[in-house]
Amino acid sequence: MTARRYAWALVILLWVVAVLNYTDRQVVFSIFPLLTRDLNLSSSQLGLLSTVFLWIYGALSPISGFIADRFGRTRSITFSLAVWSAVTLLTGFSTNFVQMLSARALMGISEACYLPAALAKIAQHHGPKTRSLATGLHQSGLYVGLVLGGTGGGWAAEHYGWRRPFLILGAAGLAYFAVLFQFFRRADRTATSDVASEPQPQPFWASLRELTRIPGFSIMTTVFTTVAIANWLVYTWLPLYLYEHFRMSLSGAGFTATFYIQAASIAGIILGGWLADRWALRSERGRVYTQIVGVTVSSPFLFLLGYTNSYTLLLLALILFGAGRGFYDCNTMPVLCQAAPDHLRSTGYGIFNFAGCVAGGLMAGLAGILKSTLGLGAAFQLAAIVLFLSGALLLRLHPTDPHSQP
Repeated sequence: MTARRYAWALVILLWVVAVLNYTDRQVVFSIFPLLTRDLNLSSSQLGLLSTVFLWIYGALSPISGFIADRFGRTRSITFSLAVWSAVTLLTGFSTNFVQMLSARALMGISEACYLPAALAKIAQHHGPKTRSLATGLHQSGLYVGLVLGGTGGGWAAEHYGWRRPFLILGAAGLAYFAVLFQFFRRADRTATSDVASEPQPQPFWASLRELTRIPGFSIMTTVFTTVAIANWLVYTWLPLYLYEHFRMSLSGAGFTATFYIQAASIAGIILGGWLADRWALRSERGRVYTQIVGVTVSSPFLFLLGYTNSYTLLLLALILFGAGRGFYDCNTMPVLCQAAPDHLRSTGYGIFNFAGCVAGGLMAGLAGILKSTLGLGAAFQLAAIVLFLSGALLLRLHPTDPHSQP
């Protein structure tokens, strides 16, 4: 298999893993009303199901990223898929809050190993001319997973009970693990090495120190964090917000909360990835400019989402929030690649995940606590204001190290 064919086959195969990744984590949010009824869970407990996953997922992301950089990204990807699929299967057998919470914690541990390794591996095999589009196409799998988890999960739960989606998804993930394992075993023998191009036998803390000294890394982390706050607030509470505020059915709320945003995000990452790859050929800040466009577009429409009572304006807000987010997301790893050498990229993205998940989990939990006072709409508006202000930081970002872009 040629290097070019391997690079695009890698995107296709990992796209399916990305779909499973986000479907498995998202499906729980579409069944909140059923968990409230069957397991007698409170709003605070529902929020904690999101928070415990995010905090564990985020806390382990830098370590898992370092392990992928140091010992191999292929191993991290396949291990993660196998373990989180088994955990998803076991979630379908939960009978109380403690068991459900424990399953979410285990899912956070296992899923932390995937995304930093997968994005860095794709970036490793794609040069500057295709990097934004390649990582963006992989990102579209995450968006599809959100739709399947929200819409499909809500529909299946209404018709067959909330346990059935977990059982089906877990079994599907374990079956796909066998497919992916065989692909890597055969293809990696002839493709370029899975080891980072500049391997460094240094400890974890040394890698962190090296990353924090990179100019602009703190800005990338801060903006990623604010985007994560907005994303996880929407992922966690938008289905319930639509169910209560717009009087939608469970499946209708799940569909509306996921389909329009994710469909627009897919369009956004394809257009944004294509634009960024070409803009970057003319300016070293081309990918950053694309992110600025994304944040500037998405933030005001997130505010509108929490403000309007009009269904038409709601759909407009969902679509434009998703499109702007796509412009930002497809360039997160490519911008990091402009500043960080290959042997630090999984670790660097892991730090992004850590900061974003801690803040996102805090906001998701806080929204659950304040739901009865300020309301979920106010939470969306607050996140939009913070997101808009953070976009100004991107104007100060100047990635200038061409030697880090093999």
